[in-house]
This record gives sequence, structure tokens and C-alpha cells, in this order.
Amino acid sequence: MPALASHRKPRTRVRTTPAVGFTTAALASVTLLSTQNATAAPAEPKPSIEEVREKVDDLYRQAGTATQEYNRAKTDTAEQRAEVDALLEAAAVRADKLNETRRELGRYAAAQYRSGTLSPTATFLLADDPQSFFDQERLMARMTSQQQKAVEDFRAQQREAAAKRVEATKSLQELTEAQAGLRAGKQQVREKLSEARALLSELTAEEKARLAELEREKKAEAERKAEELARRQAAAEAERAARQEAAKEEAGSGTGGGTEPDTGSDTGSGAGSGYAAKAEKALAFAAAQIGKPYVWGATGPSSYDCSGLTQAAWKAAGVDLPRTTWDQVEAGTRVATEDLLPGDLVFFYDDISHVGVYKGDGMMIHAPKPGANVREESIYSMPVHGSVRPA
Repeated sequence: MPALASHRKPRTRVRTTPAVGFTTAALASVTLLSTQNATAAPAEPKPSIEEVREKVDDLYRQAGTATQEYNRAKTDTAEQRAEVDALLEAAAVRADKLNETRRELGRYAAAQYRSGTLSPTATFLLADDPQSFFDQERLMARMTSQQQKAVEDFRAQQREAAAKRVEATKSLQELTEAQAGLRAGKQQVREKLSEARALLSELTAEEKARLAELEREKKAEAERKAEELARRQAAAEAERAARQEAAKEEAGSGTGGGTEPDTGSDTGSGAGSGYAAKAEKALAFAAAQIGKPYVWGATGPSSYDCSGLTQAAWKAAGVDLPRTTWDQVEAGTRVATEDLLPGDLVFFYDDISHVGVYKGDGMMIHAPKPGANVREESIYSMPVHGSVRPA
């Protein structure tokens, strides 16, 4: 009986390994990503506009502080360079005198050498360093008084020249350090300003509009406080005027029309007409700079930083102020905010990194910050540290 043909279908070989491997890898990846997402630190929330404004204001304040450090380093560098130049000039003069004395000694030695009378003296006088011969009393005794005087002068000039060289070397080292500080200060200012600009550049149009609104609100509040100060000052001035008038009337009735009493002050705040005249010149200068840009480290005439403006303004009135806010705050008489007069200097922040010239009615003229121009503004636009009357 013939064999029956098999009806079973041939087994189809299914290649499942690659698919299984891919699926396993994909699952592993998903699991790993899920685990990472679960354990990763949450992203920091975006700062509010108020926080951004506070941060930017603080960066500008830090830049102002760094600017004052730069100004001080620049002043120190200029002074140190002048001192080095003076020391080098003095050292050159000493060297000239030393050489002249050496030539005079050489003439004495040459004369003695030609005469043959005292060859040891000739050796002594022609030596570059005659110090080794100074203890030879017999030799000194045989020298004339004129020769001895020349030798004594030579020794004194040697000491002076050496001292000047040492002093000049030390001063040069200090100049090098001051220049390094100047470069570091410049870099610090740039970093703070770049950070502030970067923060502002990240704001959306809506956020910038909100920031501008906050600035308007801040300005309005500062102006309100300035108006309050102006009212208080006007009331105090009226009261002083009334007292003075009453004193005049009392003096007149008691003496039958005697001379008017000398109040000693135009305002009752310790400043007379001399100060008022100088302050007027300082304010006129400051007002003429309104609209010019703030540039850190600048002292005019086309741009200013805050202390550069106040220094230039009072210089126009004949008063020399130091360069930095930290030194300007010491260059005058301290006055209370209520007693401010036009021309007084108002300083800001706990680190005294900003200054403006008081105009009156709670307002000042100042160079605010990078990106802004010299302008008139309320003294309450920043935290007031104190005030000084510079003349």
C-alpha cells in the first residue's frame, strides 16, 4: 500500500528575537526616563516682575559701588604715577650731583697723581667705592679740608641716591598694584551691568510693560514724598521768617528804631549768603548737564557718573570736592534731610554709592545709572543715607 502523503503544513520559522529585543530596550528606556523624571528636581519657578526689578536695581547699585571703587583706584593710580615721576626725577637729580662730586674727586686725585705726592690718596679718590678707605685716619689727615669736604659730600650723596632709588622702587610697586586694582574694578562694573542687561533682555513685551508700570508707580510715590518735604520746608521757613520779623519789631520798639538784629544766617540752617551764591553756581552747572548720558567713571564734559557730576558742579562754584562718594560725604557739614538747602549733596544707600545735588522742594539733579541721562528727580527715588553741605 502506497504511503500516504503528509497533509501537515511545513512549519514556518518565525524570527521573533529582534522584535523582542527592541521592545525590551524601548520598555527599559521608558522606565529609565520615568524614573529620572520622578527623581529630578523641579524646575525653579520664573521670578516675578517685582523680583526681576528688585534684582536689576540691586545689580545697578552694585555696579555703582564698583564704579566708586574704580574711581578711587583711578585716583590712587594717578597720584601714585605722579609720585613715581617725582621720585624718579629726584633720583636723577641726586645722580647728577653724585656724578659731579665724583668728577671733582677725580680732579683732586689726578692732580695728586701728576705731582706724585700722595698716590694712596689718588687711589682713594679715583675708586668707585672709596668707603673702604674711610677708616684710614692717616690718609684722611693728609687730605686738605676742601678734599675732605668733597669726600663727605660724596658719601652723603651716595646715601641719598640709594634712599631715593629704594623709595622709587617701592612706589613703582604700589603703582603696579593700583593699576591691577583699576583693571579689576573695571571688570567688576562690566560684569554687573552685563548681568542686569541679560535679565532685562529675557523679559517678554508684556513683562516689560508691567516693569514700566512699576517704575511709574515708584516715581509717583517718590514725587509725593518730595512734595511733602517741600511743604514741611516751606512751613519751617515761614516760621523762621515770622520769628525774625517779630525779633525786629521787638528790637525796634525797645530802642526807638535801632538797627536790625543780625540773624547770622539767611535761612536759619547755618548757611549764609556766601553759601547761597556758590550753591547757585553749582546748581546752574548741574542743570546745564541735564540730558547728558551717565557713563561710569566719567567726569565730563560730555558724560558723567554720579560723583563726577557733583564734583564738576561744585568745581564750577570754586569748591574742590574729592572724586568718590565715600570721600565727598566727608567733605562738608552734615545736615538733616529737613534742613536741606539748594546745592547740598544727598547720598544714597547704606554703602553710600550714589550722590546727587539738591535742587530744592525735595528734588535733585543727578546722573542716575547706565542707560539713563542726567536728570531732575525726587530724592526719594532711592534710599537716602544722609546729606552734606560742602562749603
